[in-house]
Amino acid sequence: MKYNLLALDASTEALSLALSYNNKIYRHFEECPQQHSQKILPLIERILSDAGCQLKDLDGLVFGRGPGSFTGVRIGVAVAQGLAYSGNLQLVGVSTLQAMAQQAFAQTNAQQVLVAIDARMGEVYLCNYTRGENNQAVALAEETVIKPELIEGDYQGILAVGTGWQTYSDVAEKLSLDVNAEITLPHAKYMLSTGAEQFEAGQVVNAADAQPQYVRDTVTWKKLPGRE
Repeated sequence: MKYNLLALDASTEALSLALSYNNKIYRHFEECPQQHSQKILPLIERILSDAGCQLKDLDGLVFGRGPGSFTGVRIGVAVAQGLAYSGNLQLVGVSTLQAMAQQAFAQTNAQQVLVAIDARMGEVYLCNYTRGENNQAVALAEETVIKPELIEGDYQGILAVGTGWQTYSDVAEKLSLDVNAEITLPHAKYMLSTGAEQFEAGQVVNAADAQPQYVRDTVTWKKLPGRE
């Protein structure tokens, strides 16, 4: 890969990091609900140390911009901003749903993939992707949050990934989806290629302009006790 990039994602119960440095990839992935804020900085230090590099050696940062948990998305964006300020680096945000589609295209021969992450409150974050040039995942519609039973369309035989299809397996069966149970949460590794393309195209932002993508209205989310 042409660019030396650090990608991070904390938008779901998974905490994921990936570093592309001198054409070698270092990565970390673990499911650690509600522990992201304690673990993310030490893990970033470790992955940089493993690669023998420092922030100043990077060309930029890639962050998972959501959708996902409001708290997790905020943690990811805030950490990315802090690192960008510290290293005088620019950033790009990558959709967590797109990252999962990117993984599906990397690991299967599918030409289309329907991604759904469990959004709680009886809803899923949803987006449909097709395989584009250079195997990049291209969204066929905007990301949305929706009650699974309201999903409409002809998806028979389409590959489906994400925790949404485990939670709502009855809907997946009704839609005749081909569910891949191995791809359930976003991996930062699959944000690197998209991030590199955005850097190549100059589609970067400064730390102050890094923005999350919540999809769901925060006011609605906060009505559920214990969530924010």
